[in-house]
Amino acid sequence: MTTATATSKRVMDLVASVCTLILATPVIAVAALLIKWDSPGPIFFRDERIGRGFLPFQIIKLRTMTHSRTDNWSSITLADDPRVTRIGRWLRRYRFDELPQLINIIRGDMSLVGPRPESSRYVQLKHADYASILEVRPGITDPASLKYHNEGDQLSSARNPEQEYIDKILPKKIMLSKHYIANISVFGDLIIIARTLILLLSLFGTKHSLGRNDRS
Repeated sequence: MTTATATSKRVMDLVASVCTLILATPVIAVAALLIKWDSPGPIFFRDERIGRGFLPFQIIKLRTMTHSRTDNWSSITLADDPRVTRIGRWLRRYRFDELPQLINIIRGDMSLVGPRPESSRYVQLKHADYASILEVRPGITDPASLKYHNEGDQLSSARNPEQEYIDKILPKKIMLSKHYIANISVFGDLIIIARTLILLLSLFGTKHSLGRNDRS
């Protein structure tokens, strides 16, 4: 990625994130009240992800799952996962839980468009691949996010969902991320953002299951 492209992406990230965060503040406020009403625990979910240059950061989301964790807690969230709260299911369906990640963008941890950030476990498993992927900031959306927007449904039928993710889905996501980085451009990012908005609008008109895991 050239310096000019990187600068243009960063300017677009900051302008779009600040404006969207201002507009989304009422939505976040209402969601916060509903989260507290629905289940005990914090409003926000924070978890470590690996960012550009293999530097860890705390990703911020609205909490959609029960707060208590057990020894067998899984980072894979399947469709109809019982850990997801009533309000959390609604927030995840329309991606409202992702809104606080705009703060991550303003901080410089993330970008609007870029490979979705993974946890350390999965990055270490594919360390050689992520050496090139993590040359850029991870993003809120990317081609892999669009292709696997119903990932939870796909994994629900697997005998071992996590192994299915590692063996079959993660390698395809890595391939899509590498292709995105090889062809990165501001115009390409705008197309991905437009496709993401179209997908979100379609979710409002269809009955849609959970369809994601907690890392995406």
